Amino acid sequence: MGEIANVSVRLSNAPESVAVVQQALGGVAVELGLDALEADDVNTAVTEVCNNVVLHAYGGAEGPLEVEVYADADAVAVIVRDHGTGMPSPVGGSSEAAGIGLSVIQALAERADFRRAEDGGTEVRMLFETPRSRGLEPSSEDQLKPPATVDPRAAGAIEITIAPAPLTWTILPRLLSALAARAHFRTDRIADIQLVADALTAQVPASIRGGHLSIGISVEPRDLELRIAPLLAGHAEHLIVDSTAGGLGPLIGKLTTCHRVATLGSSEDEMLALRLLDRR
Repeated sequence: MGEIANVSVRLSNAPESVAVVQQALGGVAVELGLDALEADDVNTAVTEVCNNVVLHAYGGAEGPLEVEVYADADAVAVIVRDHGTGMPSPVGGSSEAAGIGLSVIQALAERADFRRAEDGGTEVRMLFETPRSRGLEPSSEDQLKPPATVDPRAAGAIEITIAPAPLTWTILPRLLSALAARAHFRTDRIADIQLVADALTAQVPASIRGGHLSIGISVEPRDLELRIAPLLAGHAEHLIVDSTAGGLGPLIGKLTTCHRVATLGSSEDEMLALRLLDRR
């Protein structure tokens, strides 16, 4: 497993968060060229772990759920982490997996390790053999700390970091479409969001600073806000102007409700915020 995750997702342990993780995993599977059986094994095992975090980690309260995906040419590793009381597990001397789904996890993964974290949470590390998969471009060490784009503790907030940036091709469109459906957007407005996602994935890889792209998403009923960073100085507005597809002109400006550009701290790097509303 590499030093830096190819995909890192941080969000709340709400039941609907599991579907967000599944969409991210689906995008990774497509990019790696996993066959249906390999993709299903990864998705099923990770879903079981996430469901246990939803049910057990915080005693019915809300808390963070973190998922990291590491993709090599012949294996995929996934870490699921909570910061609560932890999920039922074989940690601590028990030789049997206690808890719904843990036997499934151990059957599907080549290796599944359950570890207690220092803060009292649980970390589950799973390794899946994918001998025919394509590897991803390695990430550079100087991009370990991409900028925060959203407060993941806020209700409905999701933060996802992707590397290399072209991986957004297979993750962002499916993720935004699923979130728009969850936020009760109309079908035609979901189609607009799909076009915005396609325009972004075509332009963003050439506009970011370094190898990591950080995306913050806030979800409310009929309201999505998307924050993208770190963008090179001046490139945020270029994304708006150059976001053409199929001869339809600058799609982002036309199809989003509003947008703004912010400077990141003392640097010249930028963050682009897009808001998409479904007014009825």
